[in-house]
Amino acid sequence: MAAVDDQTPRAQLTASPDGRVTIPAPLRRAAGIEPGRRLVAYVEDGRVVLEEWEHLLRRVQRRVIAATSGHSGSAADALIADRRAEAAHEDVSADATLAGRGAHGPDPA
Repeated sequence: MAAVDDQTPRAQLTASPDGRVTIPAPLRRAAGIEPGRRLVAYVEDGRVVLEEWEHLLRRVQRRVIAATSGHSGSAADALIADRRAEAAHEDVSADATLAGRGAHGPDPA
């Protein structure tokens, strides 16, 4: 985890009764979060992490490319690599869809 300097915006947050947490504007600005931007939320090392959907997709694609680059296997191996990349893309899309639907649970009526 990167060190946090004294200039990094900080805030103490409290979850609302329905579990929602509002990210204050200074933190959103520092993170580059703009209205309408698609984010994926996940837990890593006990922390909630927000990441742009497109950034996560590029990261997964780079991992797949790195895992398959330099491989001089058969056409079947290339097809398998393509299918794995496609499956990774679908997993990210499904996660983003779940996050967009409010993975925190239904809103109380």
